[in-house]
Amino acid sequence: MSAVRDARRGDTTRLFLAALLGEWLKLRTLRSTWWNLAAAVALSVGIGFLYGSVIEGNYADFGAKPEWDAVGYGFAGTNVAQLALVCFGVLAVGAEYSTGTVRASLTAVPRRGVFGAAKFTAVAVTAFAVTLPTAFLTFAVAQTAMGERQNAALGDPGALRATVGLAVYLTLVCLISAGVAMMLRGTVPALGILVPLFFIVSDILASLPGVGGFARYLPGVAGAQILRAVPDARFDVGTWDGLGVLLLWTAAALCGGLVTLCRRDA
Repeated sequence: MSAVRDARRGDTTRLFLAALLGEWLKLRTLRSTWWNLAAAVALSVGIGFLYGSVIEGNYADFGAKPEWDAVGYGFAGTNVAQLALVCFGVLAVGAEYSTGTVRASLTAVPRRGVFGAAKFTAVAVTAFAVTLPTAFLTFAVAQTAMGERQNAALGDPGALRATVGLAVYLTLVCLISAGVAMMLRGTVPALGILVPLFFIVSDILASLPGVGGFARYLPGVAGAQILRAVPDARFDVGTWDGLGVLLLWTAAALCGGLVTLCRRDA
């Protein structure tokens, strides 16, 4: 029995690796992959530079304040750049449902759990490979634009953690998007939920009295705490609490996507 289990485990591993290579090939051949990832880089770095340029020379308004967070301010473009990662995650999964090619994919990889895991892994690795260098580039550009009196160095407390956290945050947002697209089996309904969730609902609820306690547990609000070197006094969710909340959202989206994939017809 042990030999049988080992053989099955080996077959599953080989099938997963083959499916993973196939998913990477799909991502590389999709034009939307390159456009969305390029947009994420350009928006993150470009808006970071613009924010840094705006506050250069305004030391009295920004840098002199004890609550000033140069790191978090330099990553302000994340709120826009994540739109490109949301689109990337949705299209990486939803495009196959929209075109019907998911049936051919499931014929090639009939074990749906393996197929879904390979797709999510390919999305996560691709997103992190792009967002990690983007995070360090954004930090360097934004802090240089701010000027020496109010900027931060990578060795300052919390700066390195927040920079790596930017890549982690964007990757998890991308995985949430992929999981929702698999649950809804299409691009339009997934974008119809995710875009308001990350760009409208979170900001509105966070600013309304009486519901701010709920808003802090939304993925965009909780996850944003990862990008700060100085905690946001408006929320009692810290860096690691925010990461934990974001991981729970990610796990729920991925599990929901896999359950839908395994239980519903293509």
